[in-house]
Amino acid sequence: MTMKTNDDHVFYRTPTKYYPTVERGEGVYIYDKDGRQYIDGSGGAAVVNIGHGVKEVEEAMLQQAGRIAFTHGTQFTSEAAIGLAERIVKMSPPGLSRVYFLSGGSEAVETAMKMARQYQVDRGLPLKYKVISRWASYHGNTLGALALSGHTGRRRYYQPLMLHTPHIAPCYCYRCPLNLDPERCSVECADELEKAILYEGPDSVSAFIAEPVVGATAGALVPKDGYFQRIREICDKYDVLLIADEVMSGVGRTGRNWALDHWGVTPDLIVAAKGLASGYTPLYVVVAREEIHQVIKEKNGTFVHGHTYSQNPLSCAIGSAVLDYLVKHDLVAASAKKGAYLLEKLQGLRKHPIVGDVRGLGLFAGIEFVRDRKTKEPFDPKLRVNVLVGNSAFARGLISYPGGGGADGVRGDHSLLAPPFVITEAQIDRMVQILDEAIGETEKKVLG
Repeated sequence: MTMKTNDDHVFYRTPTKYYPTVERGEGVYIYDKDGRQYIDGSGGAAVVNIGHGVKEVEEAMLQQAGRIAFTHGTQFTSEAAIGLAERIVKMSPPGLSRVYFLSGGSEAVETAMKMARQYQVDRGLPLKYKVISRWASYHGNTLGALALSGHTGRRRYYQPLMLHTPHIAPCYCYRCPLNLDPERCSVECADELEKAILYEGPDSVSAFIAEPVVGATAGALVPKDGYFQRIREICDKYDVLLIADEVMSGVGRTGRNWALDHWGVTPDLIVAAKGLASGYTPLYVVVAREEIHQVIKEKNGTFVHGHTYSQNPLSCAIGSAVLDYLVKHDLVAASAKKGAYLLEKLQGLRKHPIVGDVRGLGLFAGIEFVRDRKTKEPFDPKLRVNVLVGNSAFARGLISYPGGGGADGVRGDHSLLAPPFVITEAQIDRMVQILDEAIGETEKKVLG
């Protein structure tokens, strides 16, 4: 039997897969050319925070395009960029007061790396260049961002091309890397950062980067209370910058403006965010502490870095419209409330033998699949359990985000959920019902 594929000239990410042709989006729904309706249960890839087809965003887009769509960031600023930067600073922790605009997540992560490096050099500490990250993480696909990522499956093709960067164990209570009891531990996994800094040499470490809630690699992995407070203490002790990768978790996804807000921790740099433009345009930012900006301004005078579409006025106008809509409809609070409802409903999926863990924060949730619930043994990756669940759900009209590698970089399957904040409880009920059916169907295939 020949598998159906797309017969066109697009180089698809998975050429062996068939992709239906999208027609339109409305609220939490996407419709294809054949008239099928799908619940966008993952917001694409944790992108669509405010929902599809918002007219206010369309109007802002057209208004700005009618004025000017592009200027280069070395030649002009714009009211759109100034206005969006002001909005972002207002929603950020005190002290983070400068916004650098970009058009992609990977380039935003590398921008934060380079900003941290130039800051260290410009303040007279040229030996500080290493950026420590964590295993079971994902920071992007460009070589610098991939080097920081802790996902063996995504890294192994390109390993010879990447610089070596230090990694530490994650805060993964379901699979504690230190074999401790999460109910009784003292977040010793955070102390792994101090060990790594001492091993590498404090004078050589520039920054530590982490996802406050891990997304694609481990499926909404929420840290234990106290973890990031301890991480902040260690960074301060050794003069290391803390970079929060909030590409997925930021702009209300976890029920707060930023995921780190849950623990009262202020980073030195924030990388954000898919939800910042809610998919209406490519728009990413690095939000920097004022001191970082001032040192670069006073010493070099120029941040030796840039991209063609940085500070794009059309994208910035769209971003402002998205944030206006978010505030007007109180959608961050909605994410918190509906996220609690979603997590409660997902607990019912634990009846399935292959569901090992259900976790999340706000409208950011993950379901981890295991072969043996008692031992937490993951499935053989060749079975592609995450894909089987995702395909089954898709066929029933639910879009989810299959992921893997959380257990050891290669093994481990999960489904990630990140629906738009405008989702209703009835739509959440339907999501969970479809997942229930999809997991049940997959279970029969893999367990016999």
